[in-house]
Amino acid sequence: MFTLPKITTIAALCLFLCACASMGEGSKQDKQQKILSMKNDVLSQLYKQKPYSRKVVEGAKGYGVFSNANINLFVVSAGTGFGVVKNMATQKHTYMNMAEGGIGLGMGAKDYRIVMVFHTQQAMDHFVHNGWTFGGNADAAAVASEKGASIEGEAYFGDVTVYTFTETGLALQATVKGTKFWVDTELN
Repeated sequence: MFTLPKITTIAALCLFLCACASMGEGSKQDKQQKILSMKNDVLSQLYKQKPYSRKVVEGAKGYGVFSNANINLFVVSAGTGFGVVKNMATQKHTYMNMAEGGIGLGMGAKDYRIVMVFHTQQAMDHFVHNGWTFGGNADAAAVASEKGASIEGEAYFGDVTVYTFTETGLALQATVKGTKFWVDTELN
């Protein structure tokens, strides 16, 4: 059975391993360019998988694209990532970070992408300034080098449409987790 010290140790290991999702070394401009390249690659992949999504994104007030690495060990899940929100009216980019933690059953690690489409200015502003989400997650993924399969989603939360897909990883998990998004003061 899992005791509090074991769960704490597992959680610390998850957070340590998820630190691999950080931006690493480089100048501010290098990091910004890396994020913008990731954004463009993810949107191209989304448009290829779900052609109708291009109209959804282009017709929105703004959108966010995030890259996240997640690890789930038995009852603890943790992840970190980074991304950018683009305001379609101003064409301004807001660079952001993210971290998540949760509890539930599962095992595995995955590198996944999130695209959030904001249908109102209020929804986008709220996300940039508050950035917190909470929810459940159940998925199965086994993907490597464009081979394999994953169960992925498209969800609607009021004025926000969220697309998720796994880049690589092997995971089977059902968790309740919280995710915090915040503005990256170094890159803005």
